[in-house]
Amino acid sequence: MALRIQQLQQWKQQGRPIAALTAWDWLWARLLDRAGVDLLLVGDSLAMVALGHKTTLPLTLDQMIHHAAAVARGVESALVVVDLPFLTYQASEAEAIASAGRILKETEAQAVKLEGGYPEMAATVARLVRSGIPVMGHVGLTPQSVNQLGYRQQGRSPAEGDRILAEALALEAAGAFAIVLEHVPATLAERITRQLTIPTIGIGAGNACDGQVLVTADLLGLSDQTPPFAKTYADLGAAVIAAAETYCQEVRSGQFPPPPLSAAAQTHQSIGS
Repeated sequence: MALRIQQLQQWKQQGRPIAALTAWDWLWARLLDRAGVDLLLVGDSLAMVALGHKTTLPLTLDQMIHHAAAVARGVESALVVVDLPFLTYQASEAEAIASAGRILKETEAQAVKLEGGYPEMAATVARLVRSGIPVMGHVGLTPQSVNQLGYRQQGRSPAEGDRILAEALALEAAGAFAIVLEHVPATLAERITRQLTIPTIGIGAGNACDGQVLVTADLLGLSDQTPPFAKTYADLGAAVIAAAETYCQEVRSGQFPPPPLSAAAQTHQSIGS
């Protein structure tokens, strides 16, 4: 049975940390779900780790739906949350409802995530929630604003910290069921987590958040560049390259596939069996 968003709220109250990862296709979703991941985020980071773009901005709604539907097919237990891509929700509340509605109807995901917490975005979240669409917020470093903010840590100054806290509180008041805090000082993340009644999911935000999320490609050593706040738990990139190199060598040397057995050898093998 798939996890419900209400369970996340209970876990915050109980002090039970939430483990989240990203997924971009059926294969990874199936493996991560079997590993017991609580929440799978079909993040727009797939634009970079799966499609080869330099930022998340080129990702389209159709592409996101294609990948999110594949992820949902691989999941039995985890909560599946899908990012709304850049410029599919910012222009108007009607556009946001149409984009989020397509995601839920066409992918079988349970919720959407959007970036930003300024007053207009809080109003959009409230409108989505009134329409029956669960929403996860995202403040701090917001990758869709890379051309404005870059990838530097946010919330370093008292004024920036107060703004991010105000955004988080506005998203909670608008009905968001959880909020991602990305690349902010640990002290600020702790302050926000204490003041919110909904769970915070940190990425590069210290250990005081109610949960943590990482890009799975970073966790598995599949990224060319890993953020300083990420941890690599396995070097699958090197393992894949080594396995493929060995395969290529064996094909070129005639070791694979092995030559057929001679008639005498086949007879001997048949008698032995």
